[in-house]
Amino acid sequence: MRVYLDHNATTQVRPDVIELMSELMGSVGNASAVHQHGQSARRHVDNARRQVGKTLCARPEDVIFTGGGTEALNLAMASATHAPGVKRVIISDIEHPAIVESARASGLPIDILPVTGEGVVDLAWLEQRMDSWSENDGRPVLSIMLANNEIGTIQPVADAIALIKQRDGLAIVDAVQSAGKIPVDFAGLGADYMAIAAHKFGGPQGVGALIAACNAPMTRHNHGGGQEQGRRSGTLNVAGNAALGLALEQAHAKLAEFAALAGSRDRMIAAIREANPNVVVLGEGAERLPNTIGLAVPGWRGETQVMAMDLAGISISAGAACSSGKAKASKMGTALGLDDALSEGVIRISLGWSTTDEDVDAAIKAWTEAWARASKQIKETA
Repeated sequence: MRVYLDHNATTQVRPDVIELMSELMGSVGNASAVHQHGQSARRHVDNARRQVGKTLCARPEDVIFTGGGTEALNLAMASATHAPGVKRVIISDIEHPAIVESARASGLPIDILPVTGEGVVDLAWLEQRMDSWSENDGRPVLSIMLANNEIGTIQPVADAIALIKQRDGLAIVDAVQSAGKIPVDFAGLGADYMAIAAHKFGGPQGVGALIAACNAPMTRHNHGGGQEQGRRSGTLNVAGNAALGLALEQAHAKLAEFAALAGSRDRMIAAIREANPNVVVLGEGAERLPNTIGLAVPGWRGETQVMAMDLAGISISAGAACSSGKAKASKMGTALGLDDALSEGVIRISLGWSTTDEDVDAAIKAWTEAWARASKQIKETA
């Protein structure tokens, strides 16, 4: 039996969510229709909005359903960069490609907010940048992830947003890796936009949501029938949206259980370190998601580790699973200031709500045995 430890890429759909989707996909009704079938579908969508709003401390009417986290982030960036007075964008050095590419597509100048060696954004740098901000720079747009997808570091988002607001800026929060894993408070963060994705917390792939504050500028993303208050046209995905709402509600109810994954995470790190004391745990000195392990192994390439683990029946990743389907060295190493040899040895192991102690034991055994073989080869070729 294979063991899946790539939950930050996507996680299992929860059983109750599968049951709800099956029920709704077996029924009929366009949520925009005025007849009873349509209104029945609409009630499921509206309920999902309430579930998202209650869980993330937002107004239900501010929830815009999308086709995933990438679309939500693209919509946020397009809306923010088209706002009056915006002339410049700030993104952290560890943002997801959905933000990096959409920021580039805006055509505006981009400032890169550096991170510390622990993978946490440098607030001192941001404060200095805001102190030197001029009228010619216009209103700043900041995009920052709440929790990093590769090493799990939790970012000081509220503090960063407070600095941006001093210059009448707009703030985008990428909560794709944090929603359903740690408490998330949209209102408390002071953000203008926040994106989530269902498949990260037990919902289906291809479903997401953007929360946009009531006064946040919005650019029409899809032109069509005017759904989502004209902000994102297209027939509503009733089953998918309802599934997102239920999955988020269930994940939030079990945050304590998810937090307990830190014990399994630390047990795995200890066992790996015992086998190879030279392993570097990325972001270890910072607050992290309880399920995420970012490792850098000197002399052992990340993609080689992934292949060795895959042959042993364990699925992990080398960096983030973004778009190409190919194993790549993590960009994280460069952002953290690792040397090339260490940066090439970055892998990610991410646990999930369905991970068992037996899964962890199997992964430890597979990694230590693979390292024993690899270290022998490394010594022979040295």
